[in-house]
Amino acid sequence: MLKDNRTVKSYSESFKLKVITDLEKGELSKNEIVRKYGISFKSLYNWIKKYSRFDLMNRSVRIETMQEKDQIKSLKEEIKRLKEALADKDVELHISHSYLEYFSEKFGYESVDELKKKLKNPSSNDL
Repeated sequence: MLKDNRTVKSYSESFKLKVITDLEKGELSKNEIVRKYGISFKSLYNWIKKYSRFDLMNRSVRIETMQEKDQIKSLKEEIKRLKEALADKDVELHISHSYLEYFSEKFGYESVDELKKKLKNPSSNDL
């Protein structure tokens, strides 16, 4: 039981379907449907979801000029090119690190860092 005297409304399936059908016809907006039938927006959206009528949900429409479309296409191509370049650099880095690991083992260094230090300061004849 509710503490205050709010009214709980329960709608029949046929009523819900009628509201969805009226919305689908497109003659009335969602605001007009809500006012006409005395229902809440939450109820309307719940019914749209319940009957899987996502095409009746709010839609966003993007209007672009040809210049904007060309720019978006160009930017997408650049992103693709940069991702490929990054992948190539990752492969190169992995290969370089593998070489360093191999040579540090071969020449008896305990770590790659030790080999790097010797390569930076080649004053001794350790190599």
